[in-house]
Amino acid sequence: MITRHFIDIDHSGNIRRVHYRKAGSGPPLLMVHQSPRSSKEYEALMEKWAAHFTCIAPDTPGFGQSDPLSGHPEIVEYADAVIDFLDALGIKKCAAYGFHSGGIILVTAVKRHPSRITTLAVGGYAIWTPEEMALFSDRYLPEFHPSDYGEHLTWLWNRILEQSWFFPWFATDDAHRLSVANDDPARVDAIVREMLDAGNAYQAGYGAVLRAPRDIPAVDADVPPCLISAYDGDPLQEHIDRLGQMPASWNAQKVATPADHQAVSLSHLLVTETPMVDHLPEASDEGFVAIHTKGFDGLIHWRGDRTGDKLDLHAPSYAVAGNQPAGQIAIDLPGHGLSDNWADDTPVTWASWDAVIAAVAGSLGTSEIVYPTLPIGEPEKLYPDLSPDRFGNYLNMAWQIVRARHMFAPWYTVDTDHAVAFDEQHLEPGNLAAEHLALINGHSARQYHIALQSRQKEN
Repeated sequence: MITRHFIDIDHSGNIRRVHYRKAGSGPPLLMVHQSPRSSKEYEALMEKWAAHFTCIAPDTPGFGQSDPLSGHPEIVEYADAVIDFLDALGIKKCAAYGFHSGGIILVTAVKRHPSRITTLAVGGYAIWTPEEMALFSDRYLPEFHPSDYGEHLTWLWNRILEQSWFFPWFATDDAHRLSVANDDPARVDAIVREMLDAGNAYQAGYGAVLRAPRDIPAVDADVPPCLISAYDGDPLQEHIDRLGQMPASWNAQKVATPADHQAVSLSHLLVTETPMVDHLPEASDEGFVAIHTKGFDGLIHWRGDRTGDKLDLHAPSYAVAGNQPAGQIAIDLPGHGLSDNWADDTPVTWASWDAVIAAVAGSLGTSEIVYPTLPIGEPEKLYPDLSPDRFGNYLNMAWQIVRARHMFAPWYTVDTDHAVAFDEQHLEPGNLAAEHLALINGHSARQYHIALQSRQKEN
């Protein structure tokens, strides 16, 4: 089972929160994701490698649920942040794996802190030519901010979609076409959500990787062993030929498929012995609890005062937001926010939801439940189908909903009789962006609303 955790890193008095995933047993394996993704991209791989390692995959600074670095960080700051993360966990040495930009971060970490990594496997290592760097310029990483009417969502969908068609994504000509083009809404949606999590912070992490020096350690460098591999269709496969001379313990190879890349990487990682680790620490005011009921088996995200007695429940299609008052813990209900969804059909009976809430209350030690106020309207209309579609229309639909529900109740009845007073600040794009992400993550909002209605009738 993959578990999720938060930990705080104190760097010269500056506290930075890091979210990480963990799975398996055995020696620790640090897994650093590519940009602009998060540790979620490693879930399938963690399940495979958990038989051999304690897989530990953090969201790098500014991505996923991890706080960004301050200022204008370069690649050395991201590499040192990896080591700070290991320090916070109490890990002295570990094996490591990184794909694309994750590999750039780890190679930099190995050069700066060679004694901390026992062995390293990298998927694709970029060695850009001056012409390629000039092509990237500022176009590859434009600023990404929410706009009043959701225009940023149209750009984002097409940018992520077409990055599998062309590399760089904006070089739309035959010379830059890729052989791995797809129009799979689920694949595009996964990356879109991670970009929405990162916001404009993606510029810092991604930009640091693009600007990073591409200097492989010298032939005589005292560094841990490393394998760099890339598969057919990976735009970095041709970069294998650009690596030049490497230390004796470093090797590079081209393979046919992603499965082959994973296989050779695992074989390489298993050769070198890595010391075991004990229990890993985590933050005291935010985390996840594993809940098992008749209908739900997964992780529930919580945040707040761990000694608190009140358990606060959000309204349908919302999620935990901000710091909680003293004495209170807030949770994301199943199918909302950072919590897992129901495994099978989402129930509409209150008993099923109440069983999960009771289990969470028992785990967190709370006795008082604070229930939400239900939005006005019919559940079937309040929460339309927001499944990803080929053209990304669901993103713009959700944006229009979060705007309208500040102005009308219910949001789908637009006339003077249903107009409501609102605070103009609530229509600031940053606030709408947070609500928008909660809405598209609210997979079980309609069923939760119906269940709350049944609870009200019972009471």
